[in-house]
Amino acid sequence: MASLAATFGSGAMTNSLKGIEDTEVIFIIGSNTKESHPVIANKMLKAKRKGARIILADPRRVPMAKHSDLFMKLRPGTDVALLNAMAHVIIRDGLEDKKFIKKRTKGFSAWVKSLDRYTPEYAESITGVKAALVEEAARMYGVSKKAGIFYTMGITQHTHGTDNVSAIANLALLTGNVGRDNAGVNPLRGQNNVQGACDMGALPNTYPGYQKVDDPAVRKKYQDIWGVSKLSGKPGMAATEMVEAAYDGSLKAMYIMGENPAMSDPDIEHTKKALKNLEFLVVQDIFMNETAEFADVVLPAAAFAEKDGTFTNTERRVQLVRKALRAPGEARSDHRIIIDIMRAMGFNKQEAAEPADVFEEVRDVWAAVEGISHKRIEKKGIQWPCPDCEHPGTPVLHKAGFSIGNAPFTVVDYIPSAETPDNDYPFLLTTGRNLYQYHTGTMTRRVNAIEVHAGDAYMEISRADARGLGLSNGELANVSSRRGDISIHVRVSDRVDDGTVFIPMHYREAAANILTNTALDPKAKIPELKVCAVKIIK
Repeated sequence: MASLAATFGSGAMTNSLKGIEDTEVIFIIGSNTKESHPVIANKMLKAKRKGARIILADPRRVPMAKHSDLFMKLRPGTDVALLNAMAHVIIRDGLEDKKFIKKRTKGFSAWVKSLDRYTPEYAESITGVKAALVEEAARMYGVSKKAGIFYTMGITQHTHGTDNVSAIANLALLTGNVGRDNAGVNPLRGQNNVQGACDMGALPNTYPGYQKVDDPAVRKKYQDIWGVSKLSGKPGMAATEMVEAAYDGSLKAMYIMGENPAMSDPDIEHTKKALKNLEFLVVQDIFMNETAEFADVVLPAAAFAEKDGTFTNTERRVQLVRKALRAPGEARSDHRIIIDIMRAMGFNKQEAAEPADVFEEVRDVWAAVEGISHKRIEKKGIQWPCPDCEHPGTPVLHKAGFSIGNAPFTVVDYIPSAETPDNDYPFLLTTGRNLYQYHTGTMTRRVNAIEVHAGDAYMEISRADARGLGLSNGELANVSSRRGDISIHVRVSDRVDDGTVFIPMHYREAAANILTNTALDPKAKIPELKVCAVKIIK
C-alpha cells in the first residue's frame, strides 16, 4: 500500500472486479488466486473464455497454472529480478507507451539506465525462469492496452516487499496500463474488510481517509470535529513493531480486535513471550483463539451476520451489511463496545448510537466518500471516490491523472531475502493458504465438514527431495528453523521445485509461523513470511 501510494497517490486497487472479465492480458504474480480469491479467479477464467491470455508467476504450480498461457515458476523472493527483466525487454523491443510516459510520468531516463543489467539471461540466473519465458511474458504484457496485474502477499510479505510493488507499478507505467479500463495494478486484499479498515484510519500514521497525523492542518480538523484540545502528531507503531515493544517492555498494554497474532505473526514463540510480557491485554473477537489465551479481559464480539454496518471490499466498493441474527450471550457489535469504552474513559462527545451515524461522520471528514450513505447503498455498493450524492462512484482510478502529479518511476534492485538456505538449513520454506481453511482457522476449523476434508496439516515437498530424505507420502517429518520446529505430514507434490517446501498457515498443531522469520521490510514493516531456511528430517 505504501509503495503504490507513493507512486500513484493511492494504495488501493485501481480497477474493478467486473472489469476483469474484459481484460486482454491478466498477469498474476505472488497470488494463489484460485484458492485464496476464488470469486476473482472465476472472473479471470470468464475473461479467459472470452480470449484473454493469463501470465502466472509463482514459486508453486498453483491451481491457476493449468489455466495459464504462460507459467513462470520462479525462486521465492526473486520477483524484482523478474519484473525488471520484463521491463528491460519491453524497452529493448520498443513496446513502451511513449506518449503516456511523456505526459504522465517522471524519472524515466534514470530508471531505464538502472535496467541495463537486467537481461533475461541475468534474470534467469537469479529466478530460475528460462530467459525465453521472460521475453515471451514481457512481449505478451507489453503489446496489450488492456493488461492488468494482480498480486497478493506473495509479493508484499518480504523484506523487499515495497520494492516488489514498485517494480510492478513501474511495469504498468511503462506500458500505460494504469488509469485505463480493464487494466491497472490490483492488490487483492487478504481479508474481507482490509480495505475498509485502512480507509477508516486503522494505520499507524493516518486518520480516516489517509490523512496524515503529522499534518498540523489535519490534526486541527480532527481536534475540532472530535472536540478535543490536542491530538498527537507522532505516528504510532506498526503491529510488528508493537510486538517488539511488548517483548522489550516499552509497550505495557495492547487491545487486539479481530486478529490472532499468536498464530499469524512470524516466530510465534517470540510473539507469545511478548504477549506474556504485557501488563494488560484486551482481546475482542467472536471466538476464543490462541491470542485470547493470553488476555486479561476478553470482550465477546458479534459476528458479521449479527450486526449492521459497512464493509469495503478489495475494489473499494462500500457495501451495506445487515443484521440477520441476534448475537449470542453477551456478544455485542464492535462499534457498541468501542463507544462504551470511550465513554467509560471520559469521552462523552460521541453520541452515535447506530453504524449509520458513525458513517455520517466519515462522510464529513473524508471527501472521497461524501456522496455515499447507507441509503444509497441499500441495493448495491458504491466504489470510492464518490464526492457527491449524484456521483455514481469510480470503477477506475487515475483516469484523469494522478493526485500527486506525474507518477515517478522508482529504481529498485534485486536484494536477496534475509534468510536463504545453507548447509545447516538447506531447504527454503514458503507459506500460504489453501482453498478450504481461512487465515488462522478461528472460524473454519470449527466446521466439521471442512475438517473432514481439509483438517490435517501438511507440507508439500518435491519427489526428488522426499526420496533423498527417505520420506513417503503421509509420513511424519520434523521441520525446523532457527526459531523452532514442528512435526507435520508429508505431501509429495509436483507443485514445488526441488529445494523448496510449502506449508499452509492454518494449522495450530503444526503452525508454519513457528518457523518463519521476523525480518521486516524497512518501509512497510511487513515481515518476511514467504521465505525462510529450514531443515527436514524423517
